[in-house]
Amino acid sequence: MLKARVLTVIIVLPLFLSALFYLQDIFWLALLLILTVIGAREWSKLAQFSVKNTIVFMLLTVIIGSELLFLLRESIQVNAYSTHVIWVYILSVIFWIVGVPIYLKKYYTITNPFLWMLTGWIVLLPTCLALYQLRFISPLLLLGFMATLWISDTAAYFTGRALGKHKLAQTISPNKTWEGVIGAMIAVLVYGLVWSFSVTDESVVLALVPLLIVMAILGIVGDLYESMLKRQANLKDSGNILPGHGGILDRIDALTSSLPLAAAALLIYYTPLS
Repeated sequence: MLKARVLTVIIVLPLFLSALFYLQDIFWLALLLILTVIGAREWSKLAQFSVKNTIVFMLLTVIIGSELLFLLRESIQVNAYSTHVIWVYILSVIFWIVGVPIYLKKYYTITNPFLWMLTGWIVLLPTCLALYQLRFISPLLLLGFMATLWISDTAAYFTGRALGKHKLAQTISPNKTWEGVIGAMIAVLVYGLVWSFSVTDESVVLALVPLLIVMAILGIVGDLYESMLKRQANLKDSGNILPGHGGILDRIDALTSSLPLAAAALLIYYTPLS
């Protein structure tokens, strides 16, 4: 398993970085739409959709995702910090900060297919749009935000293995500990401080570290949320497209909960909503 995980990273990471920095805009858009549709297929497994509902959900995801992406593409050609879809990001932030913690606490099970679809779109589409707009603003900035989650996840894993004694969510994800969370926060704090050395705007420096900390916290919430959905569906992974890592949702669970926040914060900072 470890060999497969390492081999997948060795192959996928250079491909992703090449796409992030060198892929033409329209092909990046197409790639994101493809990944979103794959994520929709995996979401259908978590929701235990029928074949009919799976097809409907995936088709609607293509239609809605395409419309939103092309709307965003047109607006950011004029202004990279366009707020045309900020409502999507804000909806996502509310979902992850308010809705999901309640969901996790109550251990609620969704039974209505339409509610499953709506939730899937709230999880997938804001992430897709944030990946597109943040990359348009700066590929390096997007990479910096994504690295926050990678650093948080890695630090939580090793700190939890070395020091973990107090379970974070025993019934949802038994391997996660409070010690791992603390380790993740410390690592992200250090990362944020290092990143801030390259920023000349003092107001940005003051906002950067808190933003990264909140992103890391939401990343953990996203991880727990997907773990609960997989547990309810009796699945180990959301898919098997990435050997040793599972599916697309398994790799972007932390991004779905944190990247829309980063996009919204950036747009609000540079384009005050007044």
